[in-house]
Amino acid sequence: MKGPQLGRLRGRLWPNAAALVLFAGFVFPVYWMFSTALKPNSQIISEEPVWFPSSPTFEHFATAVRAEHFWTLVRNSVTVTLLAVGLALLIALFSAFALARMRFRGRKGVILTFMIAQMAPWEVMVIAIYMTVRDADMLNSLVPLTLFYTVMVLPLTILTLRGYVAAVPKELEESAMVDGCGRTQAFRKVIFPLLAPGLMATSLFGFITAWNEFPMVLILNKDAEAQTLPLWLSRFQTAFGDDWGATMAAASLFALPILVLFLYLQRKAVGGLTAGAVKG
Repeated sequence: MKGPQLGRLRGRLWPNAAALVLFAGFVFPVYWMFSTALKPNSQIISEEPVWFPSSPTFEHFATAVRAEHFWTLVRNSVTVTLLAVGLALLIALFSAFALARMRFRGRKGVILTFMIAQMAPWEVMVIAIYMTVRDADMLNSLVPLTLFYTVMVLPLTILTLRGYVAAVPKELEESAMVDGCGRTQAFRKVIFPLLAPGLMATSLFGFITAWNEFPMVLILNKDAEAQTLPLWLSRFQTAFGDDWGATMAAASLFALPILVLFLYLQRKAVGGLTAGAVKG
């Protein structure tokens, strides 16, 4: 190996080693959670750590899914999260296009408002939100949760999609309109395919935010059947007290949709970017 090539290899060695250490640090807790869920109780409570379950068992997963209200709360979480993400994307898509392509008075003020709304802690509004929902007689309902999650993820969704829309050259849209497309058709056939990576990224952010949200459902929904999985997971216990195997199994089931969605959207985002570039 020649001297310059050896020098470049050594230059990449330490950054790659640091990245590998960071990757292991982030992945290890997830691995430990899943592996603990597969270990029998004797290996979980052993004095020496068991790094690999020698005799995997799905007993803890069975205990978790047989817990009271589990499937009802799964339905609640999926319903609220998907509706919130869908509404946020629909509103943000047209809002981002207007902010990126159109010039109107107060446009910069609107963008600044979204930035402030994203940075402001929503906890300052919790009393007002609770009183409004209570006066509307909508406590223990999924509708306020859906609306709140939509508003919570909307500012960042709009700001992110605005960046993607602004990055699309105007010439592509103008060329489509010269060829006979209206503004709506140009947006649907030219701009929208190029926004696929942005839509995937923002939908993933919105899904994680809404899926993991804990305090608001604790405040608004006291009824056990109107709650969501994060609150159930925080109170997960068996009749014999803390069951760490079942708790880790419940946490694994809770984290699994996010992992699957991330892997799916990552592939789709790359595919959407390629398809959009070809259509452009």
